[in-house]
Parts: sequence; C-alpha cells; structure tokens
Amino acid sequence: MIEMADDTVRVWLVERTYSDDEQNLIILTYATPDGEHDFRKERALPSFSGSGRETTAALDVDPNNLGDVADPDIRERYAREASRMADEHEPDDAI
Repeated sequence: MIEMADDTVRVWLVERTYSDDEQNLIILTYATPDGEHDFRKERALPSFSGSGRETTAALDVDPNNLGDVADPDIRERYAREASRMADEHEPDDAI
C-alpha cells in the first residue's frame, strides 16, 4: 500500500456499477495500485450533475477507510485498472 505524505492513501477508480438494491445509485470503486485494498463510494445518480460533483480518476483516502480485496482475480483486475488509470490520467481528472 502506498501512503501519501499526509497519511492518506491514493486510490484509483477501477469500477463503476449500478446498485441492484437501490434505484439511481451508482457504486464507485477505487483501489490501491496493487489491487489489495479498495474504497467504495456510493452516489445517487442525480448527484452526478453539476461541476462540483465530478468523479475524479483518483482519491486520497484515510487508510482506515480501505477494505481488503480477498479474491485474487479481483485483486489482479483492480491492479491492472488502477495502473491503467494512473498511466492515462492525472489524479484530479474528471472521469
């Protein structure tokens, strides 16, 4: 896990899914570059409008808010996608 200078960890957007349980809810999944930890953020679909509600390529989050990715296949997929996002985008790019 890569910790930032201010005791946060940079995570990259790796997945965007619609919730099966709730209408108009999108789940944004960010992961560490090694794919071992993830951070999930739920957003209501209407909240995606307006410039103040942009989804960014990366976030810097408190390590205590990270979950563990147990499945090795998902870890590998998250690591590939996080690496691709880091190569193609600046952390604050709107995605």
